[in-house]
Amino acid sequence: MAAGQGAGPIEVRHLTTLEELREAVRLQKVIWGFEDIELLPLRLFVVAQKVGGQTIGAFDTGRMVGFLLAIPGLKHGKTMYLHSHMMGVLESYRNLGVGRMLKLKQREEALTRGIQLIEWTFDPLEIKNAFFNMERLGAVVRRFVLNQYGTTSSHLHGGLPTDRCVAEWYISSERVHAIVDRRAPERGQVTERIAVPANIAEIRTNEPRLAREIQAGISARFIEYFGRGLAVIGFEKTAEEGVYLLGPWDSE
Repeated sequence: MAAGQGAGPIEVRHLTTLEELREAVRLQKVIWGFEDIELLPLRLFVVAQKVGGQTIGAFDTGRMVGFLLAIPGLKHGKTMYLHSHMMGVLESYRNLGVGRMLKLKQREEALTRGIQLIEWTFDPLEIKNAFFNMERLGAVVRRFVLNQYGTTSSHLHGGLPTDRCVAEWYISSERVHAIVDRRAPERGQVTERIAVPANIAEIRTNEPRLAREIQAGISARFIEYFGRGLAVIGFEKTAEEGVYLLGPWDSE
């Protein structure tokens, strides 16, 4: 269990009161810098609770320092899954394992309902998120969406189109069991790689035109490789770059 900055460990639990849900709404602005019009409203959090979604919070001595919101989804063929729409952690609490705790709580609750799949989208330029999704949770990626949310007001997006990878987390698969238990999973054959510069955040801020060129090139390669039936099956980091590892993948 992660240690907090207060007197005890971080507590992760389901949000139950309107006051807690309002605090999750407020944290969106703190974490992402969204304008009010782009905030997920309180009513969505309330509805998510009532229709089979999830609202989960992380607390340090009673103070909410992170949250997660998921809503139910239905695949073709009537397969139930969860779309994990938003997860955020206060900057001062990152790198403490809080995000992983939120996701493992999400997985634990989903498994009690017989749910096997959780999906979410993420920015492929965010190297730390990619490493977390692939190597700390065991997700895979087989789909890519161009400019999913349009251009937003968040400083984290740097005015770029919101191109997104779709993470698929098969929460009862052997791959995920191995990673959750901190064992090395069988990765499979890597046939292609997509590199992202480690200093992409600086490039976004100081050279937006170059950042857009890098983003467009990376997006084109994802679309090409996914069109060939490949999947992201791993991720590597060096001081210079983060690298998506792609290869054949069969769902378990």
